[in-house]
Amino acid sequence: MKLKKLAMLTSASLLVFSGSSALAEEGALEDGLISALSNGKTSLNLRLRYEGVNQDNAIKDADALTLRTRLNYTSADYKGFSTQVEFEDTRVVAGVDDYNNSIGSGGDYSVIADPETTELDQALIQYKFDSLTTKLGRQVITLDNQRFVGDVGWRQDRQTFDALAFSYQLSDNLKLQYAYLNKRNRIFAEQKDIDSKDHLLNASYNSAIGKFTGYGYLLEEDNQTKNGIDTFGLSYAGSSAFAKTKVNYRLEGALQDIDSVTTSYATHYLLAELSALYSGFDFKVGYELLGSDNGEKGFATPLATLHKFNGWSDQFLNTPDQGLADLYASIGGKLAGGKWSVIYHKFDADNASATVDDLGSEVDAVYTRSFAKNYLAGIKYAAYFAGDAAAGKVDSDKLWVWAQVKF
Repeated sequence: MKLKKLAMLTSASLLVFSGSSALAEEGALEDGLISALSNGKTSLNLRLRYEGVNQDNAIKDADALTLRTRLNYTSADYKGFSTQVEFEDTRVVAGVDDYNNSIGSGGDYSVIADPETTELDQALIQYKFDSLTTKLGRQVITLDNQRFVGDVGWRQDRQTFDALAFSYQLSDNLKLQYAYLNKRNRIFAEQKDIDSKDHLLNASYNSAIGKFTGYGYLLEEDNQTKNGIDTFGLSYAGSSAFAKTKVNYRLEGALQDIDSVTTSYATHYLLAELSALYSGFDFKVGYELLGSDNGEKGFATPLATLHKFNGWSDQFLNTPDQGLADLYASIGGKLAGGKWSVIYHKFDADNASATVDDLGSEVDAVYTRSFAKNYLAGIKYAAYFAGDAAAGKVDSDKLWVWAQVKF
């Protein structure tokens, strides 16, 4: 059975469990199932958010006020088995919907990728035995810092996958993970979900000097077209104490082959990042390079939480063919019971041409504050300043104001 049918299978998982009673001691099995159900947990998460977009072009400025509701039920464990079902709904509030929702509405406005939708966000069966965890069904998968595989949790309709996933804690320090993805449930409601044949392999080792991770992500859209993206990489993350200051650092490199119907490309990825907490302030500086194959194709990360990287204005959700070099620095701290940070990005082409070299710059700022245990509010701003006109970018400003509650 194809994994894209697992929503139906996992929604009926409890019936599967109960149906097996004929093969076991019926009374004990039923008691166990009832206990697992009655001791399950239900959670509710609501996020009300305003987003405004202003771009220096002929497209109209956009405004959206949306409410995202996420309802989750997770059963208790029964002989290693448990099940999880989650629904997600996004609605426009108070008629504030002057925006291009990315799936066909509001085409003369700037894009705000939060369409109205009601979806089955997760539906899975989980089995735990000793150090092995197996998940079958629609699920959230995030790996490492989400640069390659993430849930895009910033958008109202987050990304999940129809998948069979394994996680094996081989020892206290060594963890192995593998997942086969049959469908990418993306952030644009169901209209832009993608059938796939993706393999995700990830191994991490915690040593005395830091964490080492090796990965191979073999991605392919299931559309009878040659379109593979194979990425193999290594990362190292560690920390050291100097005087009373803790310094964190991360180094990462990856190679990527991209196949198309007519040709193939070879690109590379590099990251160097250094951060420190000093005198109550968080400092960070980094350099990220998404390489280019002779200006013809840029390094791709289609499953990533892209909003987290290369500026919050989302100018580079798709890497330019010339590649992207992002030199960034940030400072943050605490203020009035909340947290703030300001980030600066300088963007350049990896493989510059006569017309495309300077890809612009960006300033981002955010302030968030939690109230009690269940409430969070925030304000966030991004200002992008375009570089070479031939790069196809324009000056852009984005503003978000939101409130969130979870129970």
